[in-house]
Amino acid sequence: MSSLIRIVAAIFIPPLGVFLTVGLGTDFWINLVLTCFFWFPGMIHAIWIIAKHDRA
Repeated sequence: MSSLIRIVAAIFIPPLGVFLTVGLGTDFWINLVLTCFFWFPGMIHAIWIIAKHDRA
């Protein structure tokens, strides 16, 4: 899946961007909690996870 689509998803719905990248793993649940408490940390975490997995 295109990185651009995942990053756009991460901006609007951060857990969706993480899910499209890593599935229902630990990173998804961490992102869900961050997004529920504060939107901005969830968005930053999602973009970081997507960028980390694109380099690997």
